[in-house]
Amino acid sequence: MPSLSPSDLIDVLVVGGGNAGFSAATSAAESGAQRVVLIDKCPQEWAGGNTYFTAGAFRTVHTGAQDLIPIVNNVDSETANIIDMDPYTPQSFRKDMDRMTSGRTDPVLSKALIDESNAAVKWLAKNGIRFQLSFNRQAYKVDGRYKFWGGMSLKTEDGGKGLIEDHLTAAQTHGVDIYYSTPAKSLVTSESGAVTGVVVAHDGFETLLRTKSVILAAGGFEANPRMRSQFLGPGWDLAHVRGTPFNTGDALEFAIRDVSARQAGHWSGCHSTCWDANSPTDSGDRVISNEFTKSGYPLGLMINNAGCRFVDEGIDMRNYTYAKFGRAIHEQPDGIAFQVWDQQAIPWLRDEEYRDEVVQKVWGSTLEELAQKLASDHNLADPSTFVQTIKDYNDAVYANRKEQPHQKWDPSVKDGLSTQSSTARLPLAKSNWALPLDEGPFMAVKVCCGVTFTFGGLAVNPETTAVISNEGREVQGLYCVGEMLGGLFYGNYPGGSGLTSGAVFGRRAGKAAAQFARRSQPKERKLSDRARL
Repeated sequence: MPSLSPSDLIDVLVVGGGNAGFSAATSAAESGAQRVVLIDKCPQEWAGGNTYFTAGAFRTVHTGAQDLIPIVNNVDSETANIIDMDPYTPQSFRKDMDRMTSGRTDPVLSKALIDESNAAVKWLAKNGIRFQLSFNRQAYKVDGRYKFWGGMSLKTEDGGKGLIEDHLTAAQTHGVDIYYSTPAKSLVTSESGAVTGVVVAHDGFETLLRTKSVILAAGGFEANPRMRSQFLGPGWDLAHVRGTPFNTGDALEFAIRDVSARQAGHWSGCHSTCWDANSPTDSGDRVISNEFTKSGYPLGLMINNAGCRFVDEGIDMRNYTYAKFGRAIHEQPDGIAFQVWDQQAIPWLRDEEYRDEVVQKVWGSTLEELAQKLASDHNLADPSTFVQTIKDYNDAVYANRKEQPHQKWDPSVKDGLSTQSSTARLPLAKSNWALPLDEGPFMAVKVCCGVTFTFGGLAVNPETTAVISNEGREVQGLYCVGEMLGGLFYGNYPGGSGLTSGAVFGRRAGKAAAQFARRSQPKERKLSDRARL
């Protein structure tokens, strides 16, 4: 690999090495860019950004299992015959985007995401990304058939780890040069305002890299406690970071400073999920990774340390609630909660999230014993209220069952089994999957809020992802993708749409940047290229 020399002229420089950045780099190389360089401020042992820590789920429009099976590697003919997978139409994706964001999503950006989702995942597959049907996360085996639910069926082999491995191979195949421990510091512009270079730190020096075009894909500010407190609100500096510790908002700040990039999207919003309270606070774990997720709450209850429920655990399918329930936990006393199940539900919990090796379980032969253990060792402040909350819940469940004796519990659909009936109604319902919690021994897991990524970003031209300035003009030669792209998600998001966004807009950005580079002939300039750090 050639060294990073100030005398070189780079066609497309990508800042950030997650899914969006690699998608952009591969797309640029495919589109004819002569030299494509990807830089990342993390050391190589932290390669992959937040993508590395994901479960690898992609939300895409499809016409049913027959549309996706040709690009996956884990379905044989026998298995294919017992799959139930409804088509996921553009109209369904649109409905989910509007519903999850309360209608605030940018309609043009989200249309591009929806319309190109299928083509984008097939483009990734063509470039060697190994896809699988998500049997472990998005299907339940009911009556001998795999029933996929929630509009999301596709994931990558070995999750985010596998996705980054495959992206690295694809980028190297296309001749992309990759440099780690190379943080971008500032943007350099011509007299006309076009971006002509990026100042980076590399090998102990600050170096100006001359560029024809730049794609920013450096993530949000979720690993920056100061910015979390500033934008998300008081107390958010205490939330646990799910992913890379290197997403600290640097590129957002220098783009706003250096080219007056317009801010867009929900700057006080973020993707935050139910996360193991015993996880590291300031970064994800490269080994355990996404297994710290604790998404089994629809099968049981979530109770805060005052002994009270605070969300409707069954209001919707998990992948429409998990990205916002972390915030709900964070708002509870001490920012913690307890997920609780009995013997009916425990066998349905996913092994990768709840096996003994990755989570501390608290057991009680009775609810009273469980409550006392939680009080003595895990900061449950009111064990008597905890027990009464569950008993009131059970009474309401049985009242509902009495009125609906033929209703069947089914975790693959919104089954209507709830706590609400003509004789008993909880102030806070559990709307679906309301099993009585009365078959001991009982199990609880302590959870907190895990911040995944922030929703605030930069305004872009949806067609090219070119960054828009505060004056409303495109910043020539500058593009933005991934978590840095603002305007798609507000308050919540449909699970799996983040990685799909990175692929869709990364692909668009790579094409646009390569085309701009072919047209661009930046003037020579006399600059001080290197200065000791």
